[in-house]
Amino acid sequence: MLLVRLLAAAKGDGTLNLVTVDGKRHRIGSGPPKLTLRLHDHAVVRDLLINPRLHFGEAYMDGRLSIEGGTIYDLLSMLMSGSEVQGALGRAVEALSPILRRAQQYNPMRRSRQNVEHHYNLSREFYELFLDRDMQYSCAYFSEPDMSLDDAQEAKKRHIAAKLLLVPGMRVLDIGCGWGGMALYLARHTGARVTGITLSSEQFEVAKQRAEAAGLSDRVTFELRDYREFAGTHPAAFDRIVSVGMFEHVGMPHYRNYFDAVRDMLNEEGVALIHSIGRLDGPASTNPWIRKYIFPGGYSPALSEVLPVIERCGLLATDLEILRMHYAETLHHWRARFKARREKAKALYDERFCRMWEFYLAGAELSFRLQGHMVFQIQLARSLSAVPLKRDYMLNAERELASTVTDLPGQTPFSVEATMP
Repeated sequence: MLLVRLLAAAKGDGTLNLVTVDGKRHRIGSGPPKLTLRLHDHAVVRDLLINPRLHFGEAYMDGRLSIEGGTIYDLLSMLMSGSEVQGALGRAVEALSPILRRAQQYNPMRRSRQNVEHHYNLSREFYELFLDRDMQYSCAYFSEPDMSLDDAQEAKKRHIAAKLLLVPGMRVLDIGCGWGGMALYLARHTGARVTGITLSSEQFEVAKQRAEAAGLSDRVTFELRDYREFAGTHPAAFDRIVSVGMFEHVGMPHYRNYFDAVRDMLNEEGVALIHSIGRLDGPASTNPWIRKYIFPGGYSPALSEVLPVIERCGLLATDLEILRMHYAETLHHWRARFKARREKAKALYDERFCRMWEFYLAGAELSFRLQGHMVFQIQLARSLSAVPLKRDYMLNAERELASTVTDLPGQTPFSVEATMP
């Protein structure tokens, strides 16, 4: 059976039972089976042979396959630790990858707004089910063992703020500001004046409400704007620019536009910090299931695709840090929290939606644990003199920020039980 051979090639350690719709059992591996994959209709076999990277997730969402003896995380862990397997369509797509990537990531302003709304305009109530109290929807920074998610997200904000060399009164732009947590943190703890821009109407409204609740509306403003539109009206307007978890949505054809915009909006002694998911193993293509259901137009780049563009647009890379397993740990926390409040998510949406998010969170975590994904932070400047000669200033700034009070108005209350990880 071709599907057995496909699964055998993908499978890492462990033994898997495959049960087809006619009740036939196929043991894949030599030891006692750890898991059973059960197929519930004949078409699943055909779909998996044609394009497993797309159709496996779809079949799980639709209940056309199920896992016995474990969870979708357990099964994906087994499959993703083996060889990457392509179906017939998948191989053809991969061969055309350099061409298709540019088409798939072509994100003019209108499409960018649509892509953002697809994912980030889900309700605030949904994201509150599994995010930290400040609603940070990006990689946390686990600077100490056994940190809680709230503490690790606070550490992330400190880590980024330290790299920005902020002093009171500086003008800061937050590109892709989310629900406003980073902008509010920078204004509250450094005295900066921050402008946040986003394409998500849902996030925009929440961010404005949070600024008002925190009493920071005089120092933090938010706009529903595309960075390309915004850049044209703000030449050299900012001392600092920060962008966290937004670059993944820019798209390769627009990297030059993006970094040109960053350069043009920075003043001569300005500093920028770009925080993004990336790839350790070189250029590739976005998983088709992720592209269709989670992040249309999205792509996590290799540094070899980013640094040449930075060089060509005249910015200087003044610091680069690779965060390897931090996002795996972040996703582990999100997955556990989502599981604990799954019934509330189902009440907001439906069972298929919950299965989609289970598949997404499990697959995303494993992509960092097993398949070469990472997070990079690039510090950029226009001038060689914009940052100190030594990196000591970062650690000193983090220590100073850690001593400040963080439980202040404007942070989103998060009521998950204290026993949650």
